[in-house]
Amino acid sequence: MASTGKGWGERLGLGAAPLLLSGLLLSACGGPLVWRVYPLNRQQPHDGLAVVNQPDGYGLHIWIETDTRQPGICRPRWSPDPARLFNGNGSAPFSSGLASRQEFFQAVGRWDVSRRLRQESEALCKTRAAQAKFEWKAPPRREAEVVHEALPPLGETELIPDANALRQEEQKMLGGPPPEPGNPQP
Repeated sequence: MASTGKGWGERLGLGAAPLLLSGLLLSACGGPLVWRVYPLNRQQPHDGLAVVNQPDGYGLHIWIETDTRQPGICRPRWSPDPARLFNGNGSAPFSSGLASRQEFFQAVGRWDVSRRLRQESEALCKTRAAQAKFEWKAPPRREAEVVHEALPPLGETELIPDANALRQEEQKMLGGPPPEPGNPQP
């Protein structure tokens, strides 16, 4: 292509020069938001992942769980209801409340988040079930893929403690003699 002798601003048109200049300024000042992904423990190493996806350090705290119900196999178990991450770019990130499922689906659809989730869930499986084989199970990416797992039902004995045993335990803690059976103390 032969040179027309025009400068880059003239060749691109007048409207492009301010747009190009603002793009250069944005990139010099940090540019557009870049997602940040890093481990953020809940109770033990590898059981959580911070995903900073909004300005000012807001994002998601994705909790990673394991499923070891099948003997010899450990795979991730997903909750599509992540906690809201605060101060994700600071020195003391923390989570509180819930972020939306749609935000979770958007985050886990990114290759960098998915790759990191796989790494952390494999490390968590090695910690919790060292002899088990790790089997990757991708997190749900839309509402139709969410699996609702029923918790085992609680038995009556797990809900209501034995009243006599409870009284005896109270008396032990208070340092007095246990009450006689059938003679409750006030």
